[in-house]
Amino acid sequence: MNDKNIEQKMFDEAVKLINNRYPKGWGGAGVIRTEDDMYFTSVYLEAMADVALCIEAGAMCEAHKHNTRVTHSLCVVRNEENNEYEILTPCGVCQERLRFWGDSVMVGITTPEKAIKFVSLSTLQPYHWTTAVPAEELENYDYFHLKEA
Repeated sequence: MNDKNIEQKMFDEAVKLINNRYPKGWGGAGVIRTEDDMYFTSVYLEAMADVALCIEAGAMCEAHKHNTRVTHSLCVVRNEENNEYEILTPCGVCQERLRFWGDSVMVGITTPEKAIKFVSLSTLQPYHWTTAVPAEELENYDYFHLKEA
């Protein structure tokens, strides 16, 4: 499956979840795709005391649970049931979470024309702090060590 088909499939999965989970009012959904073509979805976990979880965090946890590399991440929201769907660029915390799988993870980003557009984390974060760390040191934090577990 080419990237455009993957991206459209992810967007469609997010819209489907939003419409099912939030038939009225605001809605949001996250979709994660893995290297073995698994798709995990999640929603925002609202909580008191500022401990809420981002829309895509649950899907990231599912990928981690299944011990598989994340290749794509997408977050889609709409403000009301009749509003357009919009893609949200991952927040800084989610960018750090996704970086666990490397800087080649493709993420959906917000665009003025509201298009479905993905860029790599390395494009989104050209000055990420890991550029100051020798590659051999990063291996200690890299996803690959999980495959051996």
